[in-house]
Amino acid sequence: MAASRKALTYAPALLALLGAPAALARTPSAAPAQEVSQIEEVVVTAQRRSESLQDVPVTVTAFGSDQVQQARIRQIDDVAGLTPGLQFDAFPASQPRISIRGIGSSDRGAAGDPSSAVFLDEIYLGRPAAVAFDAFDVERIEVLKGPQGTLYGRNVVGGAINIVSHKPELGGFDAAAEATAGNYSRLEGAGVINAPFADGKAALRASAAWRTHDGYVKNTFTGDDVEDQDTRSGRLSLRFEPQENLRLLATIDGTRDRATGPAQHVLDLDASDPRSALWTVNRDRKHTAGSDDGYQNRDTWGVRFQADWDLSFATLTYLGSYRDLDYHVAYDFDGGNPTFNRAGISGANDEASDFSSHELRLSSLPGEGVQWVAGLYTFNSDTDRKDTLGINLGRPGTEIYTQSAKLKSYAAFGDVTVPLSDRLSLIGGLRYSKDDKDYRVDNLAGNTLFRADERFDVAVSDSYKAWTWRAGVNFKPVEHHLLYAMASRGFKSGGFQDTPGSAADARDGFEPEFATQYEVGQKSTFLGGALVWNNTIYVMKYTDLQTRRTLPNLSVVTDNAGEATIKGYETYLAWRPFSGARLVASYGYTDAKFDVFSPEPGVDYAGNRISRTPKHKLVLSPSYDLALAGGGDVRFAVDYHYESLIFDDNSNDGPERRPATNFYDGRIVYTTPGDHWSVSLWGKNLSNEVTRTFQAVFLGANFGAYNPPRTFGVTLNWKH
Repeated sequence: MAASRKALTYAPALLALLGAPAALARTPSAAPAQEVSQIEEVVVTAQRRSESLQDVPVTVTAFGSDQVQQARIRQIDDVAGLTPGLQFDAFPASQPRISIRGIGSSDRGAAGDPSSAVFLDEIYLGRPAAVAFDAFDVERIEVLKGPQGTLYGRNVVGGAINIVSHKPELGGFDAAAEATAGNYSRLEGAGVINAPFADGKAALRASAAWRTHDGYVKNTFTGDDVEDQDTRSGRLSLRFEPQENLRLLATIDGTRDRATGPAQHVLDLDASDPRSALWTVNRDRKHTAGSDDGYQNRDTWGVRFQADWDLSFATLTYLGSYRDLDYHVAYDFDGGNPTFNRAGISGANDEASDFSSHELRLSSLPGEGVQWVAGLYTFNSDTDRKDTLGINLGRPGTEIYTQSAKLKSYAAFGDVTVPLSDRLSLIGGLRYSKDDKDYRVDNLAGNTLFRADERFDVAVSDSYKAWTWRAGVNFKPVEHHLLYAMASRGFKSGGFQDTPGSAADARDGFEPEFATQYEVGQKSTFLGGALVWNNTIYVMKYTDLQTRRTLPNLSVVTDNAGEATIKGYETYLAWRPFSGARLVASYGYTDAKFDVFSPEPGVDYAGNRISRTPKHKLVLSPSYDLALAGGGDVRFAVDYHYESLIFDDNSNDGPERRPATNFYDGRIVYTTPGDHWSVSLWGKNLSNEVTRTFQAVFLGANFGAYNPPRTFGVTLNWKH
């Protein structure tokens, strides 16, 4: 740890040589190492058109298909580990909480929205539990940082993660397969087939994956393993181009998850609370003692249809979708049993959601001088959710909240880039958003804990409107160098309480939150394309933050906290110093503090750091490709990521903090001549780092969960 702190002391000097995000897309591993001398171009669609990453005036971290495959990026937590400015926190892992540049949300209630969102092929995944996908057969993953909305259908205030899957290819037949075996009885299989037909005017692409492993944690009370995995996913896409100016694409995908856990522990005792005597500390990551194993069951599927019609002056696009979610989770919150703890806490969430969207947009044709897009968007969701909390402090009690929420969202947006010369362009965008929410919450089914004297059934509704925008300038002083300045404003609508303590609390919703970001950036390519170095400095003004807190009667409410300022610096470097060698490095500094925040009378959090936001995050990914005399090559690669201390509570007090972490992943990949076969020996968390992924103080103790242990295995890949 001292070495890590020393490295960070010299970070400004080091990062003048080594910059940031892990993003080398579509690396052709079959090419002989001596032929590789340039950094491969990364093409992204962050501005709703295909552009080189080096030409986009937005901070984007991108992962190409080869990196996703070889680094075993499978879910959102894998993306977060390799992306400065992106944090992943979950309890349980099947309901991820995503934070970008300090902006995230802990609200999972039926009437809440994420502050930082995930899009699957441009489709907004509107519920935390709906963020379920398999990264096999994806073209790339993009992380956009800062407010989005003048280009994307659904407005987000913090940032967006875009998963872009491979589309069917009309050019010819293709196929690939993957098989994995590893520790904890890991078995995985995946495959894809691409088949064109109709004389090359249509193609069908089908992909599927199955992933299983035994539990990482032993439950000493039940004798079972928990935190296992049994995930099955599939996607079927049909592409049809009946004529040159018309393109049609239809996709259906689905994911089925079955798992036990999560494995909870009593991490610390709160000596100021006499109820701390009820609990027994257990910091053994390998073992839990819960009275039951819990379960995490999720089924989600969706359909998507897109039509693009090239007119004489623009492309007209229709994009429609429908998604369905059926989610059930139950857990032993304290991780103990009657022989281990003198009390018990349990919980459960059950949710059924469906949501649909429609988007109609016009965009300029490729190659036009002025690039623009204008669109209309609507998003509808219907969510029924039940939250159950059980507490036994000598006598058992249960509280059950049932929630029903309907959302109708409408938006109109436009964005334009106008070149003033060959080197200078102006950028402007505007969006109008309106969200209508109808909500009902009751606790009539159960209320035998601390508020038995008040039962209620409350129905409320509200409407939230906002204008958001972006404005900036692009300047290319010389070829291969870009300077840009951008200001953007984002909005997240208000909502209602999911587990209120009274009818008055249930009627008292929270207001929208806003973020305005000012960003200056530089993107440069040196040494004939062998070195890419990008830098970004930003300041974000965050107002009316939606934060959650626990009241003395144990109900949890969401309030608007006040104001915060988030300042940061991010740098990215990709370098090929000599034949076969490559270094990708990224670093992010985030200073996220409250300016105004008084959660209750007499309590002032001004100056405190926003929870779950490390000041420093460093990612280093060196690799070396060794060309073999008989053909083929061997790649040696390592991913290292460091995060400084974070607070899991906005109070910045007590045990809810996570010390700095150091993670090491590695792989050795042999690719045969012809690039048809490869075999990878891989390991994740090679140093077996132990850290807390969730923690919360409640009833005299700090309860939480740990990260997965060291995992390793071998993966065999074949492609046509």
